[in-house]
Amino acid sequence: MKQVLFSGGKVVVKTVPAPKAEPGQVLVRVAWSCVSTGTELASVAETGLVRRLDRLRDPARFRKALGMLQKRGLRGFSKMSKDRFISSNPSGYSCAGQVLETGPGVEDFSPGDRVACAGNRYANHAEIVVVPENLTCRVPEGVNYVDAATVALGAIALQGVRRAQVSLGERIGVIGLGFVGQLTVQILKAAGCKVFGTDLDPGRVAQAKLLGLDMVADDMDPVDAALRFSDGYGLDAVLLTAAAESDEPLHLAMQMARKKGRVVVVGDVGLGIRRKAMYGKELDLLISTSYGPGRYDPSYEEEGLDYPYPYVRWTEKRNMEAYLDLVATGRVTLEPLTTRRLPVVEAADAFKILQEESPRPYTILLQYPSDNNAASHQITLKTPGPVKSGVLRLAILGAGSFARSVHIPNLQRLTDRFRIEAVVSRHGATAVATASQVEARIAGTDYRESLADASVDAVLIATRHHLHAEMIAEALRKGKHVFVEKPLALSEPDLSMLEKLVDELSTSPSGCPAVFVGFNRRYSPYATRLREILASRSTPLQIGYRMNAGYAPPDHWVHGAEGGGRVLGEACHIFDLFRFLTCAPAIQVCATAARSVRRDVVPTDNFTATIRYADGSVCTLLYTSQGGRDLPKESMELHVDGKSFLLHNYRQLEAFGAKADLRTRKEEKGHFEELMAFHQAIAGSLDRRVLWDDAVETTRTTLEVDRQVSERWSSSNTGWHDAKTLDAILE
Repeated sequence: MKQVLFSGGKVVVKTVPAPKAEPGQVLVRVAWSCVSTGTELASVAETGLVRRLDRLRDPARFRKALGMLQKRGLRGFSKMSKDRFISSNPSGYSCAGQVLETGPGVEDFSPGDRVACAGNRYANHAEIVVVPENLTCRVPEGVNYVDAATVALGAIALQGVRRAQVSLGERIGVIGLGFVGQLTVQILKAAGCKVFGTDLDPGRVAQAKLLGLDMVADDMDPVDAALRFSDGYGLDAVLLTAAAESDEPLHLAMQMARKKGRVVVVGDVGLGIRRKAMYGKELDLLISTSYGPGRYDPSYEEEGLDYPYPYVRWTEKRNMEAYLDLVATGRVTLEPLTTRRLPVVEAADAFKILQEESPRPYTILLQYPSDNNAASHQITLKTPGPVKSGVLRLAILGAGSFARSVHIPNLQRLTDRFRIEAVVSRHGATAVATASQVEARIAGTDYRESLADASVDAVLIATRHHLHAEMIAEALRKGKHVFVEKPLALSEPDLSMLEKLVDELSTSPSGCPAVFVGFNRRYSPYATRLREILASRSTPLQIGYRMNAGYAPPDHWVHGAEGGGRVLGEACHIFDLFRFLTCAPAIQVCATAARSVRRDVVPTDNFTATIRYADGSVCTLLYTSQGGRDLPKESMELHVDGKSFLLHNYRQLEAFGAKADLRTRKEEKGHFEELMAFHQAIAGSLDRRVLWDDAVETTRTTLEVDRQVSERWSSSNTGWHDAKTLDAILE
C-alpha cells in the first residue's frame, strides 16, 4: 500500500506493508484524508537535520545525548543517530473510509461500515490504516468521505468551544481564522453566540463573514473593535485558534476579554503570560487538549475503556460524532474550505503548496484508490541471494528502538553468522525503513508470515513483553530457532505451557529448536571473568547488587499489561546473573517493596529481593527508581574466600585480594556476546538444554519476586518461601 511519510525534512510516498487489526482495532481502507496545515507542516520540519541539531541546544537533550555517547561509545552512538535520522515518520491524523475487518473484541463496527478516524500514529495518510475503536466513529447518512475526513480538526474546534463553556447570546472572539478557526466560528453560531473574529489574512476574514461571523476589526484596532462589539464590556470568551510562536496572540486575547472572562488556547501559540493583564481582570486561562477527554490516555485510546457517559458526557469519540452531526445537519459548511484536493501519490506537491503558496489553502484533501481491497502484510524488497555455510537466516520480530540501536548493529558485525532475512513491525513504515537499512529481503507487519517462510531459520523476538510466550510457541511449532528478549513469560501458566511444549518437541524425531533468552548480563566479559575466578571457590557467595533504574511513570507501558512491571521486565536480568555466578538453583526467596502513599511511586519499581541458593550463597538486589540521576545505573559487590570484587556499571571491575581488574571504554553488558552464544547453541557447541533450564528457573524466581513485591503484606507473613512453598504458590 502507499503511505505518506516524513523523512529527513522531506515528504515521501512509499510502498509499505499494510497493518494488521489487533484486539480492539478497526482496519480501514481510506477514501480521503485531511492534511493539517499547522501540526503536519511543523512535523516535516522536525525531521530535518537542522531542526534536530537545533534541539540539542536544550540542556536536557544535550545531557541525554552525552550520556548515550558515553554508554554506547562513538560507533554505537553514531549508528543510533544515523538510524534516527534516516527513519521515516508517518503523517496524518484525520481520515475517512470503509471498514475492511475488525480485530478481536470490536463489537460496534463490521466490514463495510463507513467510518471516520482520528489519531496521530493511527489515522495516517495511507491507503489502509488500523485505528482503535475509541478513535473511530460512523459517518452519518448524507455526509461524504471528503467532509468526514476532517473529523479530527472538527473535534478539535468543538472541544475548544466546550472548554469555553459558552451560553446562548454570549459574545465570543476567535483569533486565527484558518481551518480550525472557520469551524469554530460556525460551531459558535450553532450554539447561539455572537462571534467576533480577527486574522492577519483579509481573505480568511472575508470567508469567515460568509460563514456567519458577526463582526471583524477591519481597519480598527482589534481591541477597540472587540469592545465596540461587546458594548464596551469586553468579550465573554476568546478562543485562540492561531498558530504562532509569539506570545502576542495570547496578550491580545486577554485585552479583548471582559473582567472574569475566559481565554481558551486551542492552537499552538506562545504562553508567556503578563500577570497584570490576567490578574487585573481575574481571567480564566483554559487549555483545550485536542479532540477532548480521553486524548493521550492509553486506557481510553488503546485499551478501549470508555469514560462513564453520565460523568464525562463529551469524550473525544463523542466529540467526533457530534461534529459529524453538525456537518450532516448543515450547521457546519465545509465546501468552501475543502476545495484543494490531490491524489495521494502527489502528497509531496500538496505539502509544497502549503509551504509556498500565498495565500495558503485552508487544507488539502488526499484521495486514495477506490479499488484497493488487498491488505498485503508483507512486501519483498530484493531477491534472495546465496547463503554461506553456517550463516543463519534471521527474521527480526519487533523493530523498536532497542532492536534497532542494539541488536541490529551487533548483527551487522556478525555477518559470518547471521543474515537478516526479514524485519517485522506493527508499523509498516518502520519495517520498510529498517529492512532497507539492513538490506533485508522482506518487510512485514504479520510475524506469522515470517514463521511460515522456509527461508527463515531463526527469529529474534523483540516485541513488547506480553507477546513473547505466544510468539515463542508458534515459532517452535514452525521449527524456528528462537532468540527472545527478556522476559521469557509474564505468568506461570505461560511458562508452564512453554515448558510442556519444549519437552514434547525434545522427544520428537526432529528435536526442539533452540530457545535462547536475552539475559545478556551473563555474557558480559565482566561476568565471564568472575565466573572463571569463582570456579575454584570453597565458600558461598555474598552478592549485593544495586540497580538505579530511573523513574517510569505509572502510565508507562512497562507497568501495564504489555510490560508486566519492572520486576518481570528488567530485574530478571540480575536474577539470571546470580544464577550464572552461583552455579546453583535458588531455594528461597524473600522480597519486599518500599511502599509509598504517593500514587506515582510504583511498588515494583522500588524493592529489595534476597535469594538463597542451594550452595549456601545469598544474593540481594536493591532495585530503585528514586535514585539520583547522576548515579551510575548498576553496581555489584561480590565477596568470597577472603576476596572482594566491585563491578562499576559494566565499565570497570575492581578486585581486592585477587588479581582480576578489568576496564573497558564503554559499557559491556554482553549484548554482542549473547548473539554469538545464540549461534553456538544452534550449532551445538553450547548445551541448549542447560540454557533453557536456567532461563526457566530464572523466570520462575522472577515471578515469585514479583508476587511478593506486589502483594500487601500482613504481620504474619515472613516473606520467606522455600522451593516447595514456591511451587505450591505458583500452582
